[in-house]
Amino acid sequence: MPVARVVVDVMLKPEILDPQGQAVQRALPRLGFDGIADVRQGKRFELEVEGPVDDAALARIREMAETFLANTVIENYTVKVEAP
Repeated sequence: MPVARVVVDVMLKPEILDPQGQAVQRALPRLGFDGIADVRQGKRFELEVEGPVDDAALARIREMAETFLANTVIENYTVKVEAP
């Protein structure tokens, strides 16, 4: 049975403070990486899905992201299917 990869990217909402991203942004110039104005850190989930990734499968993955993978009070998420 073919397996497809679906990626769920979770990021803090823009209005939420990102202390880890800020720490990375402050460290970059000390490491010789200049010109970076801002850094936001997030999470990436790669789901290997058995069978077709149809509308029903994507709806189920969005439900998973909404209830388990992301804290939607402070995070946004996107769901995308990667090309095989």
